[in-house]
Amino acid sequence: MDSRELLVETMSDLMWERGYADTSPREVRERSGIGQGSMYHHFPSKRDLGVAALERNCADLLPAASELEGPGDPLARIEAYLMRPRDALRGCKVGRMTQDPQVVADPVLLAPVSAAFEQIHRSWVRALTAAVESGQLRADLDPERLAYTLMASLQGGYVLAIAAQDPAPFEAARAGALDLLRAAAPAGATR
Repeated sequence: MDSRELLVETMSDLMWERGYADTSPREVRERSGIGQGSMYHHFPSKRDLGVAALERNCADLLPAASELEGPGDPLARIEAYLMRPRDALRGCKVGRMTQDPQVVADPVLLAPVSAAFEQIHRSWVRALTAAVESGQLRADLDPERLAYTLMASLQGGYVLAIAAQDPAPFEAARAGALDLLRAAAPAGATR
């Protein structure tokens, strides 16, 4: 791994652990073992390194969301995505950045976060629309609103788990999201 990539990976990890505001360039250099000159050769400022790390975190998140799309049973894909293994006590690499005041206050830092959530929302909408069109979910459901509800259940589950220092609230939130989906099946539908 070259020094640029190591700096981005290190910043990415530190931001996930403690946020952008609480990560210093010195901590990035110390953990990565990269010298100051090399760091500033690749990234003239903490902000430049932060943008690269945010873009990486967002890119890491998006392949998982692609599990919502593809061939086969749309509701099975949705359920698999909801229930895939996650470290609830670490939270979402991207979602945690929405709680960082410096990220939220800076449109350049916030842009990759917003774009990632928009892309994930579109994947949710396509999967939910396919489930409605295949008769797995009631036709009167709004896939846009339901997508936000499911995304909020996951993100809120992380927040509750971290606050309790217990993954149980996260597990309950996503099980509740599955309950909502099952309750949204047309009368007489079987799974």
